[in-house]
Parts: sequence; structure tokens; C-alpha cells
Amino acid sequence: MHVDKIVRRHGDRTYVSHVIRSSYREGGKVKHDQVANISRLPDHLIEVISRGLAGESVGVLSEALSAEESWPHGHVAAVLGTASRMGLAKVLDAKPSRQRDLALGMIAARVLEPASKLATTGLFRTTTLGRMLGIEGATEDELYGAMDWLVGQQDAIERRLAKRHLEPGGTVLYDLTSVYVEGEHCELAQRGYSRDGKPGHLQIEFGLMTNATGEPVAIEAFPGSTADPKTFPAQVTKVKDRFGVKDVIWVGDRGMVTNAQVRMLDKIAGLSWVTALRAPTIRQLLEQGSIQLSLFETQNLAEVTDPRFPGERLVLCHNPVLEAERARKRENLLQATERELDKVAAMAKRAAEGHGRLRGEAMIGERAGRGSDR
Repeated sequence: MHVDKIVRRHGDRTYVSHVIRSSYREGGKVKHDQVANISRLPDHLIEVISRGLAGESVGVLSEALSAEESWPHGHVAAVLGTASRMGLAKVLDAKPSRQRDLALGMIAARVLEPASKLATTGLFRTTTLGRMLGIEGATEDELYGAMDWLVGQQDAIERRLAKRHLEPGGTVLYDLTSVYVEGEHCELAQRGYSRDGKPGHLQIEFGLMTNATGEPVAIEAFPGSTADPKTFPAQVTKVKDRFGVKDVIWVGDRGMVTNAQVRMLDKIAGLSWVTALRAPTIRQLLEQGSIQLSLFETQNLAEVTDPRFPGERLVLCHNPVLEAERARKRENLLQATERELDKVAAMAKRAAEGHGRLRGEAMIGERAGRGSDR
């Protein structure tokens, strides 16, 4: 390829154009294809292109430019671009503000590199995240202030999310989780059931509400000692009264939507619900012949009725993945119990030989029971 300069004269006027052409031979003749017209480029840039295509070493740009500093940008562009397509900034607040920019920056930072507020301010300065949002100089105190601002925005944010994600006749999923807490000054932190394997710590519980595809609508914090079913009525009221969506289908696990909650839902017009029966109830249905194990298939759902559940549908399905997981756990527990009983047997044998203190049925039984219970 090369640059051709074309000069045309028309009357008293002269027209000059520059084009990039590709030359090739065909049947012994040299032919040309026009690749691009670069006439509108500045003369010095046309000269650089011409010399470069001619094979000369063009060092004009490399001599004029030098990299003094650079910041990682690709991952920031991906996260902020996704947030923009989601309209996340307008969900936080319809009006632009520094508080909104700080909140958006913290959300992006949680995706990019979860860390403390102090470390997050460093991320603003060492990537393009701070520069893209205009918050590169933010301090940790400003970030904590933005979190306080978010608390005041929560009601409006949840209304916007509900308008976007909830619709009449749709499904609402609700469940509770918990996190352990260090320290002693949080009013919600109390002793309770630990879902993250930290039973010795104080807990805070969070109830998350989503639509059928898992898009979040609302979240609420509860004291760590709160039982799952006690949080449920307030969520029903929130959707019905605050969000104005009255006819929805509530879905919760067997620990959330209990018999008491079912009776509460049945009194509210337009509400339906989906939950699961507890194991003792399922066992009773099997013993009384209301359901048979042959009805549990992996492909099709079986639907039965029972006089103890008037107006309700019992839907049966076999879950092979859950079956395999429970079988694995059961086998692991059996093996662990056998190992524990082997220890007790060895201790009893040593005691019988006069080298231990585990003697008598009562002591052996107590020690064996302690292991098998665990």
C-alpha cells in the first residue's frame, strides 16, 4: 500500500487529494484498489502515513509522547457500564449529587475489590473509578456519611425497585440470612442462630425480598434473636401497603411460611403462597396413604389433595440432586460416628487391661453417647 497524491485542475482552480491505494498484479498488469481517502487529514499526519507505508521509521509520535502515569481502567469501565445500563444511579436518587456519586462508587468498589471504607478510598485513587465519578479525593468519613444518606433514601429506593420488579400476579421470594458481629455497640446484635458458622458471636439478621428471577426489591435488618416467621408479616404489609401490589404469590421455605403465616395470608384477599411441608407431616401423609412414593418423579409433578389441607394443592416432585446430597451427608455422619465409637471401644479395652478409667456400662455409654450425638 502507498499514498497517492492526485492533482486535478478545473479552470483556474486546483484540487488536491490524497488516497491510500493497494497495488497488485493481475495478468502481468499492475492494478490499484483505493483503500481510503485521507484528504481531510492534516498535512503532517498525511506525511507520517505516507512515510510509514513506504517503510520508513516514523518516530514523530513516539518522540513527542511519553507515559508518565497510568491507572487500571478496564474492570472499572465494565462495572460502571453495567451500572449505567441498569439505571442504577437513578435508582439511588433521581437528582445528581456528590452523595449519589459516593454511593455508586462504593457499590462499584464492592464488586471490584471488597474492602474497608479506608481501603476503598485508596481504590478511588489507584484506578479510574474515582476519576470517572469525580470522587478521587473522597475520605472514609465522607463514605460513612454517604451510607447515612443511603439510610434516608432506602424507602424511596425500594419504591423504585418495586415499581421496576414487582407486578400484580407476580411472585415474591423472601428469606432470612444472618451475619456475626464483632463489638458491643450495635443495638441489633444479639445472640441467635448463626447461619455463617459463628454461633459464639452476636448476630444480625437480614430479610431479603426479590422477584421471581432474584432481582432485589427490599431488605430489612432485624435483631439477631428474631425467629424467621416473625419477620414475615411485616414484609406482606410492605408489599401490599407501601408498594401497592396486592395480588402476589409469596414463596418462602418451610421455616418461614409456617401454619400460622398461612392462616394470616389466607385472610388477605388476592394473596397466594408456595411453601414446603415439614418432614413429620410428609411422613404422616405417607402412612395414611394420601401420597405414595411412586408419585415422586424427576420429570413430572404430581398433584394431590388431602382433607387436612382444604383448598390447597400438594405438589410432589423427586429431586435427585438433593437425594444424592443427603445420602452423602448421611454416609459421612455414619463414618464419623463409627470412628468415634472405635475410639470409645479402644478406650474401654485399655481400661479393661488396667490402663484407663473408662470402666462400667454407665461411663462407656455416656462417652459413646457424647460422640454419636455430635
